[in-house]
Amino acid sequence: MIRTLLSALLIACILSCSTSKQIEKSLSTGNYDQAIYNAISKLRTNKDKKGKADFIAMLQEAYNKANERDLTDINFLKKDNNPENYLHIYDMYLVLKNRQELIKPLLPLAINGKTVQFNMVDYSNDIIKFKNDASLQIYNNALALLKSKNKLDSRQAFQMFKDIEDINPNYKDVRSLLDVAHTQGIDFVLVDMVNDTRKVIPTRLQDDLLNFSTYGLNNLWTVYHNTAVKEVRYDYNMRFNLREINLSPEQIKERQIIKEKQIADGKKDLLDSKGNKVKDSLGATIQVDKLITIRCQYEENTQFKSVQVTGNVEYVNLNTKQLVDAFPISSEYVFQHIFASVRGDDRALETTLLPYLKNRRVPFPTEEQMIYDTGEDLKAQLKKIISSYVLN
Repeated sequence: MIRTLLSALLIACILSCSTSKQIEKSLSTGNYDQAIYNAISKLRTNKDKKGKADFIAMLQEAYNKANERDLTDINFLKKDNNPENYLHIYDMYLVLKNRQELIKPLLPLAINGKTVQFNMVDYSNDIIKFKNDASLQIYNNALALLKSKNKLDSRQAFQMFKDIEDINPNYKDVRSLLDVAHTQGIDFVLVDMVNDTRKVIPTRLQDDLLNFSTYGLNNLWTVYHNTAVKEVRYDYNMRFNLREINLSPEQIKERQIIKEKQIADGKKDLLDSKGNKVKDSLGATIQVDKLITIRCQYEENTQFKSVQVTGNVEYVNLNTKQLVDAFPISSEYVFQHIFASVRGDDRALETTLLPYLKNRRVPFPTEEQMIYDTGEDLKAQLKKIISSYVLN
């Protein structure tokens, strides 16, 4: 029991010393907020114990130095009188406020019965002032970008309006301007399919490939339409060009295999080299499996037909009439069906071949069905291209 207690005390001492060194290192390197966090973690329990005095002292030192540094930076930024600094000043006042809130639950803290002072300041007026100053500054900058009618400027304005909404919800008409910036920043893409294969493309395949609601795409700045809308001015045309469709002929491949296997067929007496029965220790004749050889002729038929569809996806800038980029696509679908029959004892077959004995010949899929069956793979490739490609 004593040994266990001593071990626990030793571990606690080691951990405490380790934390003290971490805090001292943070203080010496100017990482004051990390020092504050580590000291608070040690003072959350038994803060009045004598062994916690060093942590209280280090917490006070880190707190004072952190506040002094931040207030010095704030005063410098104020003297600079640059409106672009308003948001940074606002953020720094929030840091000062949050630092106080971390420490407040621990107060009061004392060393040797003497209360340690932590200077608490009401920063609310400064926070409100610079929140409004920053909001106005960002608002004016965003409005200027919005007036340019450039899509990239509109997207930047959208982000700036979002920044205002984050720090100052419902400021002026920011929420309506977010919609304006978003609408102005969208690239509208008209998608169509071009069939250069000299084969008929199933209508349902074309509908599936151009049905973008099934792609699970969620792009803030790009909207795809498969049918032109009069009110929309399109920025890009995405052409899905099908170049070739190669269909193999219907084939049936045959193969015949002779299979042999030894299996147990009852029991027989075990005989020694002289033809005498072998008995066990109780005098009973020992019996072993009677092995026989079975065989069969396995006849297998494989129905085979394949189709390969190739093409490319082209992005055309409708403002410049220039080809922006192109991506190859290719998909193959293989129809294969195996059916078989057996002559002789089917027990000679491997278990992997047995299911084919239940199959029968089936009709080959039509050319239209084969082409349609490439659709899922084509959709996956198309989705990958759309998801990874960034316009502008």
